[in-house]
Amino acid sequence: MRKLFLTLSIAVFALLCQHCTKDHVQPIPEPTAFQSAPFASNLKAPIGIEADDKGNIWVTEAGTGSNNKDASVSMITPSGQKTVFVTGLLSETNQGSIEGISKLLYRDGKLYFLHGISGLLYIADVSGFKSGDAPVSLASIPSYDLKTFVESKRLTDPVNSNGFELAFGPDNNLYIVDAGGNAIIKRDQTNGNLSVFATFPKTEAGDEAVPTGIVYDGSKFLVSTLTGFPFIPGAAKIFQVTTSGVVSMYKGKFTTLAGIALSANNKPIVVQHGAFGMGFTAGTGKVVDENGNTLFDNLSQPTDIIRIGEKTYYVLSYKDGTISKLSY
Repeated sequence: MRKLFLTLSIAVFALLCQHCTKDHVQPIPEPTAFQSAPFASNLKAPIGIEADDKGNIWVTEAGTGSNNKDASVSMITPSGQKTVFVTGLLSETNQGSIEGISKLLYRDGKLYFLHGISGLLYIADVSGFKSGDAPVSLASIPSYDLKTFVESKRLTDPVNSNGFELAFGPDNNLYIVDAGGNAIIKRDQTNGNLSVFATFPKTEAGDEAVPTGIVYDGSKFLVSTLTGFPFIPGAAKIFQVTTSGVVSMYKGKFTTLAGIALSANNKPIVVQHGAFGMGFTAGTGKVVDENGNTLFDNLSQPTDIIRIGEKTYYVLSYKDGTISKLSY
């Protein structure tokens, strides 16, 4: 009897200890302010940023906008050494903004990147690419037409398409936000078939939504929007989209959102591109949380942000040609 009592006591004590340990696990706090350190500079109008499983940072650069083919994709090592992976993509200037290449996504040794002007999705095998390697030929990278499909759906008037950002969903298919068509396009990864997954309403003032970023938080998609000209303060939104494509507002009253990431607790962290006057005013770009609280400011036209680890983020400035490392 005594042996049985001791055994039960030990078991109860073990359970209590386990319960206490769980109770005292410290949650990861949400950021309230970021500290910044420079990571990369002298980039040519960077648009999108991504990280691979080796800690390398990948960035798309829109180039000079001189109607030539100097847009590119580059890899930057954790120590800051940059290597151009591919160049030769068209770079154009539209109303003072350099355009062409869009954002990118990494998974399992492959890099997915969009060229909005040409309407193409590129899927490159980067598993063997190393720092210091020579650039690969653009012609060697498989590409897939998105623009023809989007424009055939006549989602906007006038018809428009600009594939801008992409994410994988729970079904391992690819979900692409089209900033011209104001829609999410689903690409079936088994056969490449395209379909319209969701569309976004205009703002209360009648301006286009212009989706710019997409993430999947484990239960739903979250999408950031820039809004169209005249870029009215407070008109931008974060939308939530169910896995069946139902769109609703998640949070509102933002200004010119250009990208989105998730915190370690799956809360959206977004970048404000800037306040618009005679163009976007330098230094008015910000990183803000889902409630609009400023986490970092004085950026010039940030367009994308990613998180690496629990408390480290990288944000790029399109205007300044820089990447900053943020931490808290």
